[in-house]
Amino acid sequence: MGSLLFSYTRAHFKKVNPRLIYSRTHLFFMHKNVQCLSTREGNKPPGVYKKQGIKQKDYLGKERQARPKSVFDAGTASRTAEFQKRKMGDDPHEDGRKVSAKGGDIPSHPLTVTEWKNLKENFKIPQRFEVRMMEKMLVANTDIDVAKSLLAFVAMETGTLSYELLLRYLTVCVHGSHHTEVFDMYDIMKNRFKTLDMGAYSLFVKGFSRTERWQECLLLLETIKKVITPSARNYADAINGAVQHGDTATGWRLYDEMMEKGVNPRQDIWQLLFNSGSDLSSESKLHSILFYMRENQIYPDEALARSIKAWFESLPGNQWKGSWATINARGVCQSCKAGLESIQLSEDEYRQLRDSVMRDVIEGPDVFNKTTPEELETFKRFVKRKPPFDVVIDGLNVANSSTQGNQSETLLAVVSQLVQDGLRVLVLGRKHMLRPSRSWDRGNMSLIQKKADCFFTENISEDDPFLLYAALHSGNHCKFVSRDLMRDHKACLPNSSTRRLFFKWQRGHQMVLPNFLSLRRIVFQQIPSYDTIIQTDDNCWHIPYDPQWVERCTYEVPKTWLCLTRNK
Repeated sequence: MGSLLFSYTRAHFKKVNPRLIYSRTHLFFMHKNVQCLSTREGNKPPGVYKKQGIKQKDYLGKERQARPKSVFDAGTASRTAEFQKRKMGDDPHEDGRKVSAKGGDIPSHPLTVTEWKNLKENFKIPQRFEVRMMEKMLVANTDIDVAKSLLAFVAMETGTLSYELLLRYLTVCVHGSHHTEVFDMYDIMKNRFKTLDMGAYSLFVKGFSRTERWQECLLLLETIKKVITPSARNYADAINGAVQHGDTATGWRLYDEMMEKGVNPRQDIWQLLFNSGSDLSSESKLHSILFYMRENQIYPDEALARSIKAWFESLPGNQWKGSWATINARGVCQSCKAGLESIQLSEDEYRQLRDSVMRDVIEGPDVFNKTTPEELETFKRFVKRKPPFDVVIDGLNVANSSTQGNQSETLLAVVSQLVQDGLRVLVLGRKHMLRPSRSWDRGNMSLIQKKADCFFTENISEDDPFLLYAALHSGNHCKFVSRDLMRDHKACLPNSSTRRLFFKWQRGHQMVLPNFLSLRRIVFQQIPSYDTIIQTDDNCWHIPYDPQWVERCTYEVPKTWLCLTRNK
């Protein structure tokens, strides 16, 4: 840092509250959905999503109506949201342009004191000029000399530099990998301020980890531990420092410590460890990462998937070969021809899930916000008197699925299709559906009650607890029809293992109607036959991963896979 800055900072710094909250500016860019990976490694890309309703040829050469893709497929929510924005006349990329335009008034070269003064006078909020300008420099990745000239101007104008401004400048230095400036800022801030906030320590951990002084970041990490548990980002920076400088043992020690403290790892930590483990000595540890991802239903991103593939293929003896694969509707990997685990729960898994849902959702403390004890008990007796159902329908949800006809006509069409298929059906509705109106035709509702068992709750009650109870009480074969994704109920479950079982059961049992429902022929979205989760046996691994640029919601699952097979 220039001598001018030192001359002012040594003597004239003003004390500020070290607990100032530090915030970073993030930019989010929206990209058009990419459906498959590049073919540069010789694998054919998976087929692109086909428009709903078009015809395609099956493997026998016969034309058939294309089944709508599942609501759980990665990217479905993103594509739907973008379609709705365009339908409403909105530009989904407009916000990104507004954000990027904010940095237009950042100087492209260092300014003199007079030039900075003139720029400040034209700023909307002169009192926050230097802080806002430094934040813009961070976003725009401005030349560090421009930031230095701003500090020199502030020091000349006010005789001091505030803690808040120095923290912003430190962020610019760290993110721009200006190592000498980071070292200078560490000396200045440690000498001037009695204490630093955790934001400053985190920045110094990151900054030091990239340099020959990386071991000092371990001391900074110990300082953070005296106040709070270090974040996953803190551990990632320290592990990166160790691994990049050849101390893999320290990297694994920090990783084990992080796991013991219950800090959820970031994917970049796993990528570092896979990139560093080029022999069999770390095989069991790296396998434990994959099993952790399986148990917590975590999907690697494309960068991590490539590192996993490279690690397996680098093992001595050329034992493993990796390929980018697709899985067909029967759950067979098109690369190695192995079958994947079924989406259906085992009897033990089903019993565990049923008991947990009954205890934590149906009989949980929040259930009576959605119904009354009397109504729920009446429904339980109703279900127990009936033979097990094959399908439970959320009547109001289904009735609102189509713009064709009225609501009762839509519900009748769905019920008739299922009954025609030989299924025993329960329809859950609300009492207002029994009052004749334009939406609820008396004749249609009468036919529904003849074709299926029906239970109508009070109008203020919610259907979900009743639907879950009836479906789970009827047995593992019973499916349910609803467009509701049940995220609130999944969140009520006590642990990640049970939540994973709920999501697995949901994807294997929920029959979802497409966005554009035709009453002439009811075709439900595809229910997968296989589970989308990391899985393995002695000779292969199948790892679902997120391709770059595909935006996936938490309730969606990837459609792209890494297949790893052991050479026999």
